Amino acid sequence: MISNRLLIVGAGDIAQRALPLLAGRHEVHAMTRTPEHARDLARRGVRSFVADLDRLPQGANSLPHAGLLLHAAPPGPEGDTDTRTRALLAALDARDAYPRRVVYIGTSGVYGDCGGGEVDESWPPRPKTARARRRADAEAVLTEWCVKHKVALVILRAPGIYGGGRWPVERVRAGTPVLAPADDVYTNHIHADDLAGICVRALEENAPPGVYNASDDSEILMGDWMDAVADHFGLARPPRIPRSEAADKIPAGLLSFMGESRRLINTKLKSRLGYRLQYPTVMEGLAAEPSDVSSFTRRDVAASRGQSGSAGEGKSTGAGAPGLPK
Repeated sequence: MISNRLLIVGAGDIAQRALPLLAGRHEVHAMTRTPEHARDLARRGVRSFVADLDRLPQGANSLPHAGLLLHAAPPGPEGDTDTRTRALLAALDARDAYPRRVVYIGTSGVYGDCGGGEVDESWPPRPKTARARRRADAEAVLTEWCVKHKVALVILRAPGIYGGGRWPVERVRAGTPVLAPADDVYTNHIHADDLAGICVRALEENAPPGVYNASDDSEILMGDWMDAVADHFGLARPPRIPRSEAADKIPAGLLSFMGESRRLINTKLKSRLGYRLQYPTVMEGLAAEPSDVSSFTRRDVAASRGQSGSAGEGKSTGAGAPGLPK
């Protein structure tokens, strides 16, 4: 039945965490870029097909008509527009395959630098980096398309995702500096399991459409976050340096995240969407994680190594580099 069919575009970690709940409610289909991933998803009961958003319309004929769409594919690594989202919508148009609801995992990076202020969903987007401008473009084209076709749209502005191996362990172990307290920036976080749960809730028929800050309750500076990670995993705390020295000692990709500071307000997520956080702050998330770094799986270590830049932009993870603030 089309009405109960869910199409996942970008079946990465977050979507896969949601699968146990989604599979019991929907006939799940997924677009994936490789036959190997398609076979892996098939073993989990997902009807998968191989297509690449960078090469559409090749493979577009495999797009099923579905009542629900979970769009978790990030933009490509270049430019100010999200060509992948535009290609997906064009392919859906070509097949007259209009869902009744779309859930998009975006990023809180679209807000840009807010000077450490409290930011709710009414704050106007002012994306500062190219990766954030691509995300803002995706929001804009999705909003226009959904209005045109009378499709309910939920946009989840996710910050730095952590948990299940998404920890900045390699960065801490390498001794990469953080900013001194006087220069430090506020970071925002969401546990991977919570983001998956928020997606499941947003796909429900009675979930109010709109934009939501998909963030937890943490209010923490980046240096304090890195100290907490170091303490939990038994590593040395990173050195603190003034911003005047940062350009010479911190990789440029990572430093770009230190140029923005904001404190996300998630009242709408909890009151209007009605989501109850499993991990209200990063401290609960850390407490639930084994402190033995050697217990990480190979995939976990690979995720941890993604801390030094905007690694998530080219992968179907649903947000930017794991563990980094947004």
